[in-house]
Amino acid sequence: MAIDGPAGAGKSAVGRRVAERLGLPFLDSGLLYRAVTWLALERGVSSTDLAALVAIASLPELDVRGGSVRLGDRDLGEFVHQPEILWSLGAVSALAPVRDAINRKQRALATGGMVVAGRDIGTVVFPRTPFKFFLTATVDERVRRRAAQFEKRGEPFDREVMTREIATRDELDSTRAVAPLRPAGDAVIIDTGGMSLDGVVEQVVERVRQDATR
Repeated sequence: MAIDGPAGAGKSAVGRRVAERLGLPFLDSGLLYRAVTWLALERGVSSTDLAALVAIASLPELDVRGGSVRLGDRDLGEFVHQPEILWSLGAVSALAPVRDAINRKQRALATGGMVVAGRDIGTVVFPRTPFKFFLTATVDERVRRRAAQFEKRGEPFDREVMTREIATRDELDSTRAVAPLRPAGDAVIIDTGGMSLDGVVEQVVERVRQDATR
């Protein structure tokens, strides 16, 4: 099942809950891109070094199933949300060879049924899946949610900076030449603004169950 959408639309939280409801594993593709970006920064790899970036993305021990981020026995969870990642994340995720490597990893990890959240899951990674959802919300709503996440983690943030970052990421994602952010032609589009997490999850699960019985 593909659950796509822009930053802050709730796709990861919804995907995780939907997977729990349906008894399926969950994969957050955004964590893969963050992990690759973090490891590149940690290792001093430039965003123009395609061979090194592809090698990182292809590491067999890099795994994000279940919402955790691990490189073998090493837990990367505390690193992949560091603010310095944002400066490189857009550039790394726009590189076609890196995306191809990450797509191959996702397909290898998604054996059997799985819920996958991302930005191009229904259009590029798993275009033949019969279950495609695209979550959206206004920038203001997505900033509010992102700010709440920072507050919950006790991390400082600047709302104006956050707004610019999300708007800039939207622009980069939707206009990049490779796998631009857009809903698949047969995706169910859900505006999550004003909806609770449980409400969105229920709508997705109900739609899946209806389609599965047809």
